[in-house]
Amino acid sequence: MSSTDTSPSEARLPFRAPPIAVAHFIVAADVERSRRFYTEVLGGVAVSTTPVTYIALANSWIIISVGGGPTDDKPTVTLETPPDPDRVSSFLNLRVADIHAVYAEWSARGAEFLTPPKQHEIEIRCYIRDPDGHIIEVGQTTRPEAYLVDDTTVHP
Repeated sequence: MSSTDTSPSEARLPFRAPPIAVAHFIVAADVERSRRFYTEVLGGVAVSTTPVTYIALANSWIIISVGGGPTDDKPTVTLETPPDPDRVSSFLNLRVADIHAVYAEWSARGAEFLTPPKQHEIEIRCYIRDPDGHIIEVGQTTRPEAYLVDDTTVHP
């Protein structure tokens, strides 16, 4: 098993336990195509395909569903795939232990990276797009000591 796989025995829907979990919701034009990308390319596990698709990926979930118009609980919101994939306001950020191994593994599985991994001040990172154009950052922290909490902003 590779370091990016999620064991099916560990795949649990987020509404069982713990009492709060983080899931990233994406809108897909073709849910099955996106399911294959997140499972076959990134190594996630499909834990539900009805009524929406849940993919267990590492310690989180990707929820995949079709877009749609407003509903009673989001009366002014329309869900759609990215209209311009080069303009992004939110993206999935995957942290990995060995970015070069992940880059090689996912490239071999069909991932199309925008660039090879690039070294930055405190991390190595690169980006891929899913089949609907959603951007995904893949990063490896190289200087964990650089991440600090400014106590004056956390506990003023």
